[in-house]
Amino acid sequence: MIISVSLLLTFAVGVFVLIRYTSLTVIQAVICVLFGFFLASSEFAPYIRQFLSEFLGAK
Repeated sequence: MIISVSLLLTFAVGVFVLIRYTSLTVIQAVICVLFGFFLASSEFAPYIRQFLSEFLGAK
């Protein structure tokens, strides 16, 4: 759970920086968030979680 929360905060900061300092609009950020939300509830979610756990070295 700690990795999920820290990744969530990291991505939130990344989206904020992209909105603030690049040409990413709020609508594009909302679309990215919705894509992530629906991807998390798809059949690919366990594979993504496993990949991130192995990539970050967590168990």
